[in-house]
Amino acid sequence: MNQVINFLEPLAAWFRSLGMPEPIVHWGHPFMMAIVVFVMGSFAGWAGWKARLTQDEEISAKSRQLHRQVAPLMFAFMAMGYTGGVLSLVMQKHPIAESPHFWTGGTVLLLLLVNGAIAFLGFSQESPNLRKFHAYLGSTALVAMIVHALLGLKLGLSI
Repeated sequence: MNQVINFLEPLAAWFRSLGMPEPIVHWGHPFMMAIVVFVMGSFAGWAGWKARLTQDEEISAKSRQLHRQVAPLMFAFMAMGYTGGVLSLVMQKHPIAESPHFWTGGTVLLLLLVNGAIAFLGFSQESPNLRKFHAYLGSTALVAMIVHALLGLKLGLSI
């Protein structure tokens, strides 16, 4: 982890030199990521499950389309937010790997990456079991996001 900190320190020092207010440095990442997790995450999950469970083909197709549009954007924002969160810790001179929040963030990204790969590579085979696994893995990722958010709140209140 020291290599990551050493790599990010020049960028963190530059951001520190901008004189950003402490509440922005401290709570900016959690605020922005809460929007991604709770708005985009819940919408992606809702649209995915609606597409799966509805009997109306038109509604199912529309929900599937919405899920396909939101889920990749959510992953992109979460990956950027992960980087921003690590940078925020470096800016605050807080150890990175000591927090479970850091590890749950990586776990969430890994779950979403695997789930995206399943959808991208595996759905061409129209496997119902693969689709079911995708749905439950995505739901697991959403639960992990909530745990991650709670651990982040705990971390934010401790530093």
